[in-house]
Amino acid sequence: MRTSTRIASVLTGLTLALGGASFLAPAAHADVTACINQVERELHGGEAPDSVRMACYVGLTGDNAQCVSGLTAGGVTNGTAVSACKVAPE
Repeated sequence: MRTSTRIASVLTGLTLALGGASFLAPAAHADVTACINQVERELHGGEAPDSVRMACYVGLTGDNAQCVSGLTAGGVTNGTAVSACKVAPE
């Protein structure tokens, strides 16, 4: 294989790999954001503290029970915590 062909193949592979990662990253971010937004609505526009952001991230990983307990420990009502953690992994 010629060197120029090999370099073109490597560059194409890198482009496809990095492009695929960029499609996945926004979806994960949006899920955590949806969870945080749900909690912020309960706080009537107040910004969610770091504990809420961390609990929503845990919900993104699929650990719903830990997400709910993290949110309720941060002062969020149980109903809001359950619905916010439901949207995190979607």
